[in-house]
Amino acid sequence: MTPKTLSEMAVEVLTTADGHEKTALSRAHARTWFAAREGGELIEIGTAAPPMQPARPVRPTLLDPRDVPRRRPGSQKGRIAILHAVAHIELNAVDLHWDIIARFSEIPMPLGFYDDWVKSADEESKHFNLICECLEANDSFYGALPAHAGMWRAAEDTAGDFMGRLAVVPMVLEARGLDVTPGMIDIFQKAGDEKAVTAMNVIYAEEVGHVAYGSKWFHFLCGRHEKDPKEVFHHLVRTYFHGPLKPPFNEEKRAEAGLPPDFYWPLAEERHPKG
Repeated sequence: MTPKTLSEMAVEVLTTADGHEKTALSRAHARTWFAAREGGELIEIGTAAPPMQPARPVRPTLLDPRDVPRRRPGSQKGRIAILHAVAHIELNAVDLHWDIIARFSEIPMPLGFYDDWVKSADEESKHFNLICECLEANDSFYGALPAHAGMWRAAEDTAGDFMGRLAVVPMVLEARGLDVTPGMIDIFQKAGDEKAVTAMNVIYAEEVGHVAYGSKWFHFLCGRHEKDPKEVFHHLVRTYFHGPLKPPFNEEKRAEAGLPPDFYWPLAEERHPKG
């Protein structure tokens, strides 16, 4: 039996609908990849045809972002809504990280690129499961509430632009997570939900690495094509990101992830002057 290529593994994850089955397969493929790497073997990257949209479970119902009900974070229902939204983001992130492997597999990249994105996909799978456990501890589950239908738009918009995908997904969307997660941690600390606090802290620590991977490989491609990273980043975000970058920014964690202020502040100041 011919071993699966990494791109074929990625498409298997993308075409699995159930969240728990998707993340279990994601983690299994990550173990296979890293076991081979540690053993000095090489799994072929290969090529495969990822779907334009990944398979999704029947629930949650996906709504336009403007139609998703807003709930007060000070109530238990509000905190469940936050957890549900985070679970939805993490499940989308699993697909986003496998999609970048399969969709751009024809572009030659160092093996370290695949190490980073397989590791990120594995961690996002872990994050989804951690938040699902938090939902269950609050007598809820992923799929109990409607969710945001716009999460995959960035993937569709950048399906033909490798640098655009790196700019918009890890360096904008995941960087936004660094800005907002401390506030969410504070909400659950005040509520005494230690399980959620622990899960959010794991996510917060590991998301820095995911943004850093995006920045590292974006700069790598800019160097390959002899382009100025800041100018290219500004152009791509203006092209593909729908809306302004919204302060306040977690400048310390963004810097730790390789995102200096002159990358993102000019894009915010177009509509949101600093100060």
